[in-house]
Amino acid sequence: MSVDVATQQEHDWMTRAIELATTSVHNGGGPFGAVIVRDGEIVATGNNRVTADLDPTAHAEVVAIRNACRELDAFSLAGCMLVTSCEPCPMCLASAMWARVERVLFAADRDDAAAAGFDDRAFYDAMVDPAQNPTAIARVEIHNRNEAFDAWRNKTDRVDY
Repeated sequence: MSVDVATQQEHDWMTRAIELATTSVHNGGGPFGAVIVRDGEIVATGNNRVTADLDPTAHAEVVAIRNACRELDAFSLAGCMLVTSCEPCPMCLASAMWARVERVLFAADRDDAAAAGFDDRAFYDAMVDPAQNPTAIARVEIHNRNEAFDAWRNKTDRVDY
């Protein structure tokens, strides 16, 4: 992971992400904010809504991705950049990858987040060593385990993603 010297425009986007994070705190949310940028313009924003929505997946980055997809009427954010106030957790980074975001910029890092009480190191560790995963995972052997995949392969009007 590299540390970039931000352009003035990137600095402005980061300032907006941090403003969203700070406003989120003042409104009872978590201290995270994010913007999605395409062609030099902010197309969507998001702030942490975990407690407000009772949704553990409503991290600022995921909220911004959802809002951008609705705004752009697309499930792919190819050509977009995610600018976020803090280093994305593994879920948020995976969400950005699934959305085909081309670049991610962040300000605070995982250690800064941990110092504030948001310690995601167990999740980062689980990505490197699955044996460290705090959630038990097991495969169940069942005869029709590929039934949905077979239906997908046979669907002639599917939308690949």
